[in-house]
Amino acid sequence: MSAATYDTADVHRSPEDDLLKAFLALDTPEGFKAELFEGGIVVTPPPDGDHEGAIGRIVRQVFRLCDADITFAGNKGLIVPGGRFIPDGTFAHEGAFDGRPAWMKPDGIVMVLEVTSSNPAKDRWDKRKGYAAAGIPLYLLVDRKAGKVVLHSHPESGEYAATTSVPFGDPLPLPKPFGFDLATDRLA
Repeated sequence: MSAATYDTADVHRSPEDDLLKAFLALDTPEGFKAELFEGGIVVTPPPDGDHEGAIGRIVRQVFRLCDADITFAGNKGLIVPGGRFIPDGTFAHEGAFDGRPAWMKPDGIVMVLEVTSSNPAKDRWDKRKGYAAAGIPLYLLVDRKAGKVVLHSHPESGEYAATTSVPFGDPLPLPKPFGFDLATDRLA
């Protein structure tokens, strides 16, 4: 029995293959992040200080009030159906990031966090759909333009079946493994 050989240049490549290759080779300016959405590459400028402050306040609350063995990564590359996203924050079971590549499937992820900035529609729609399709249990969105914090939960059939929304200033209950009310008064 002999193995067949072929020239990879003869293999049919789809436009999606070309897009993924271009995306993975992309050299973004310092501080910018590039994400792959269905059919396109989106490059986002560095966030402002209020954006980063909101993330820091949420992370501090989780580590202060959560009894579960949770770890956190900022800007972790996730492979989800239809794209490659970089959430502002990713909470996972301890050890979920260990030994994993820069771009990983969301195994062990319990919640992703996004804080709206220059393109809130991307966070409200595209990322919500991608995270739900990947089966990520919780998607926490700090929607600065709308003045609210939204928690999407119970992913089913590519969508979140439950959504809880509170205006800035009202507490937002986070289910297990978190199990505490998130203070939202300083997230704007």
